[in-house]
Amino acid sequence: MIITSKSNILIKDIIKLNDKKYRRESGLYLVEGLKPVNECINSGGEIERIVCTEKLSENYLSSVVVSEDVFKTISSEKTPQGVIAVVRIPKTDLKPPVNNCILLDRIQDPGNLGTIIRTANAAGYRELYLINCTDPYSPKAVRASMSGIFFVGINQGSREEVLKVLEGVPIICADMSGTDIFSFKVPEKFCLCIGNEGSGIDEEIKKISNHRVKIPMSETCESLNAAVSAGISMYVLKNMT
Repeated sequence: MIITSKSNILIKDIIKLNDKKYRRESGLYLVEGLKPVNECINSGGEIERIVCTEKLSENYLSSVVVSEDVFKTISSEKTPQGVIAVVRIPKTDLKPPVNNCILLDRIQDPGNLGTIIRTANAAGYRELYLINCTDPYSPKAVRASMSGIFFVGINQGSREEVLKVLEGVPIICADMSGTDIFSFKVPEKFCLCIGNEGSGIDEEIKKISNHRVKIPMSETCESLNAAVSAGISMYVLKNMT
């Protein structure tokens, strides 16, 4: 059976998952596209259902099959590939990191957040702590993570909750007033903190941080994009330990 009605209850519920409030209430999020869906499956993601067009139905057994028009209604892509997975958001308890980790303070752009998650996965950082950031499970953030969201632990909480579990771990703030990152002596274990795109790292976090590092730049450049700064810092610190 092929769903051809855009007013179908299941279709309406999937569309609702574009809203942060409904994602939070349902504990579900969307993964769209052939490669992301397949990588979600291979990573062991808890998939509730897969929705696809008829031409892909043989690739995804037990999937919900919809018409092309209905799929365009639920898709957030400009050129839909014909498959979306409804995935359960992993439940994580705030606990101290096992290895080097990333702390993100009020990152608000979902593209930046997704890119940071993607880079963290590539660089081998498996634990990310988020304080008042945009939703990492929004379609734009998930898309920008390029499947990185399936392979890292996303830990969210208030500033007080997150800083409590990070007690004893040296915090390195990416800050323009810091030491040149290329000459910085990296501690054996650390937490790299990246701040808000406009205002940087919260002063309360800076106060308890152990180190501040900066990426040297040309005089004609005032600052770097948060995701770019995070990526450079992740790799430099990783390779200097």
